[in-house]
Amino acid sequence: MKESKTTYKVTANEFEFSFTWEQIEAANLVQRSPVDFHILKDHRSVNAKLIEADRDAKHLTLEVEGERFTIEIREELDQMLEKMGFGLITNKHIKEIKAPMPGLVLEIAVTEGQEVTEGQKILILAAMKMENSILIHTTATIKKIKVSAGQAVEKGQVLVELE
Repeated sequence: MKESKTTYKVTANEFEFSFTWEQIEAANLVQRSPVDFHILKDHRSVNAKLIEADRDAKHLTLEVEGERFTIEIREELDQMLEKMGFGLITNKHIKEIKAPMPGLVLEIAVTEGQEVTEGQKILILAAMKMENSILIHTTATIKKIKVSAGQAVEKGQVLVELE
């Protein structure tokens, strides 16, 4: 059982509110299936469906009576880290991609001005007789490509600048 003093902050579509575990237990919640729920609170009946859940990131997508809500849950530790200035990892902003090792640029897979998403290939770098795909670890826009195919690069050299 959760401690009743714990306060959770929830953001649902642009609305932010908070509640305690006690308040959660006071709501009459019936799970009809792994994704369908019926909630009775303050003499109001509501049907909800879980569309998507990322437990690690504490994000949910719910459909409540035909309307979709993107939910973010922040427990007390999350709230404390936020107050200390430690935002979520997903909020990181990278300004440049550097060569992780010396090598030869074989292929450039992006263009300047292109929007890229996390996990997308930026270029291929040949090093130690292996082809290495250099991927981006955030969502960004390519500001400037600082190398060209066939160019030798040193470890730490800036390959691409990001906006």
